[in-house]
Amino acid sequence: MAYAAGVDVGSTQTKAVIINEQGEIAARALIDTGANVVVAAENAHVAALRSGNIREEEVEYVVGTGYGRYKVTFGDTQITEISCHARGAVHMFPATRTVVDMGGQDTKAIRVSAAGEVVDFCMNDKCAAGTGRFLGAAAAALEVPLGDLGSIALRAEKPVKISTTCTVFAESEVVSWLGKGKRIDEILLGVHQSIASRSLGLMRRVGIEPEVTFTGGVAKNIGMITALNALLGFPVNVSDDSHFMGALGAALFAMDRILSGRVPAQEATL
Repeated sequence: MAYAAGVDVGSTQTKAVIINEQGEIAARALIDTGANVVVAAENAHVAALRSGNIREEEVEYVVGTGYGRYKVTFGDTQITEISCHARGAVHMFPATRTVVDMGGQDTKAIRVSAAGEVVDFCMNDKCAAGTGRFLGAAAAALEVPLGDLGSIALRAEKPVKISTTCTVFAESEVVSWLGKGKRIDEILLGVHQSIASRSLGLMRRVGIEPEVTFTGGVAKNIGMITALNALLGFPVNVSDDSHFMGALGAALFAMDRILSGRVPAQEATL
């Protein structure tokens, strides 16, 4: 049994996925990236090996992706996270034609073909206002755990309007709304809708074609899923492994390299 691995080194978290020859996830791991990107990549890969009880020598090819992909020093090659998220999304949801990838530092909209190839893409260009970092700033200002933001936001009936386009000023705007007597859930609903609106703008630039698949760490946030569904008018695809989608795509590219490198025995003798 041959295995292939993908290591997605993100600004906030590093993900590793190991797949078998059938394209099934055999192991996965997620750790905080921290200050040492090289060590984060190594630790995530080792953690995935351990979780799947897989020996290092059984992994025949490793692809690095994410902003720190060139720091995957044990990898065999590097592929951009745009291509990897597209490939992973179509593998998980074959009818995917649009991908919205929301991470800690940026948001990407990607239009893909039936084969998982990138047709067009664009990234947010307004600081980090439409990203996980914006949510982090709101969580810090409101002293709310990051994992609770989405569920709290859904309690509100009416959102406040978040006008800032820069994460640097997000905290002050949130505090300002608190000073005006607005409830935390109303503020958080406004934050989620603001980010969803910016993400919708990115998707429109590449062309929204159903199905839409939501990837990246923010895809674990039920409030963001709900906000995107409301704006699009139909539900986005979300998997329990949505935040592993880049690493999955990288592993699939790695398996391509393994399988394409094999020569049938009869051909090898000719």
